[in-house]
Amino acid sequence: MKELQIQYQKILSDYLENQTERNLYIGQNFIRQLILKKVTPEEVINIHKHAIEEIYRNLPDDVSNSFDFLIEVMVHFGLTLKEHQSLLEQQEELRTEMNVATKIQDMFLRTTVPKIEAIDIGMVSVPIRKMNGDYVHILSDDEQYVSVAVTDVVGKGVPAALCMSMVKYGLDTLEYATNEPSYILEVLNRIIEKSVDDSMFVSMFYGTYEVESSQFTYGSAGHEPAIYYCASKQSFYDLESKGLLLGVMPEVKYPQYEIEMKKNDFILMMTDGVTDFRKQGELDPRDVIKNLALKYNHLSAQKMCEQMYSYLKSMPEFDLEDDFTVVIFKK
Repeated sequence: MKELQIQYQKILSDYLENQTERNLYIGQNFIRQLILKKVTPEEVINIHKHAIEEIYRNLPDDVSNSFDFLIEVMVHFGLTLKEHQSLLEQQEELRTEMNVATKIQDMFLRTTVPKIEAIDIGMVSVPIRKMNGDYVHILSDDEQYVSVAVTDVVGKGVPAALCMSMVKYGLDTLEYATNEPSYILEVLNRIIEKSVDDSMFVSMFYGTYEVESSQFTYGSAGHEPAIYYCASKQSFYDLESKGLLLGVMPEVKYPQYEIEMKKNDFILMMTDGVTDFRKQGELDPRDVIKNLALKYNHLSAQKMCEQMYSYLKSMPEFDLEDDFTVVIFKK
């Protein structure tokens, strides 16, 4: 440090005597030595103080004391700066990890909509954050059965994504599209209750469509009721099915119900993010969804989903606060 003080005093003295660009450049280069030797900001001020005291022997006490004050300030400034930089590094690390997790989730939880002549299927799922707390699992079996699980995890971010992976694991192990909704929900409930944190719960609407009989069998675990449109009666019906959220209790029975779908009928399944504008005035969100579905009924199931999302997104009073997922089965 003594050697640095001597060098700095010479550089400072030369600059004060001849304030040229060259002298300033020499001082700027000296900074590199200080950085390489890991000299702290408060130590730099201390070096400057000693240099000034040597150059100006009769330096007033107030001026000398002001350097002491600045040194104390810079000590706290340095600590605060290090803490800030540490937080920035942690945020960058989390951002990187989140990007990797998002890519893994997109790959692992990617849903393929099957092309089946007997039933038209459409889906739109838009996460509010990078990690999607909604999951749609569609499984077909030789074009005789099609099953669908529309899932919403109570919670967001990485924990929700991990929980969703457990849901997918459970659905993959069951794997048969012919399984009844009540059985599927009971098995998944046991898996989730044993495998995930007590703070994590899952809602799910599960339905199975049988091509030969045009019968749609469904059950629910605390999920937003699906909407059924009967074309012959030009009427909508809420597919209510009372069932406890998955993961709350180990042994739960889930009822299931059946409807027969006829030409031009459709079933609209969704998560509660679709009806998140409940708070907007006197609008009944489910009525809005029904009217939109009817308005776009002439389109394919996929186009219906896309147009509904586009319309809702364009509404001035619509403010998406949750993951948005809608699935349509159209006869």
